[in-house]
Amino acid sequence: MATVLAFDVYGTLIDTHGVVAELEERLGRSGRTELAAEFSRRWRDKQLEYSFRRGLMGAYVTFGQCTREALDFTDRALQTQLSDVDKDHLMSVYGRLPAFAEAAGALQRLAASGMRCVAFSNGTFDAVSGLLEQAGIGECFEAVISVDEVKRFKPDPAVYAHLRNRLDVAPGDTWLISSNPFDVIGARHAGLHAAWVRRSLDAPFDPWGIEPDLTVTDLEALSDRLS
Repeated sequence: MATVLAFDVYGTLIDTHGVVAELEERLGRSGRTELAAEFSRRWRDKQLEYSFRRGLMGAYVTFGQCTREALDFTDRALQTQLSDVDKDHLMSVYGRLPAFAEAAGALQRLAASGMRCVAFSNGTFDAVSGLLEQAGIGECFEAVISVDEVKRFKPDPAVYAHLRNRLDVAPGDTWLISSNPFDVIGARHAGLHAAWVRRSLDAPFDPWGIEPDLTVTDLEALSDRLS
């Protein structure tokens, strides 16, 4: 059976901080341009926090709603006073974020080597499919698998079981590829293999005693190791 590589999307294939330029423009109107990078970081952190909290509460909403609520919170926290028009625009930008530069070539190499490549995301099927297509890497994937199908969020073990069931693949033949340590740990806890894409050398890994099978700096390095 061919090995499945299940790629996380946000932060692994797609650069979530690709919104910084738009933030600079919107915040620059009120002289707050210097907050753009901090705003992007807080927005992303709160987006994930909201998905974790809703998962624990059993109060599922789509990842898109978590993203919008996180945007509203960050605006309040940094007192940037974005208008509803600004927020709507930033949400639309989130739907057309860029892929990391090496993603397309690395994915093509991995698929050519016989790997089954799928996208596996907290985002809905429609949101993720559209995002990958506009980023020019949609055709690299056999399937898009969303946690929305089970109404849970990573790192709930149910989502990794759903991934395997959808693809009819054994845990030992399944790799989770992610830049997010919580996702890597969740996959390893569920019995899958996992590769951590450590895009920043300053990024620490959680000291839980659960380590990735493989650590790489980007997707090109991943393709060198696995293809």
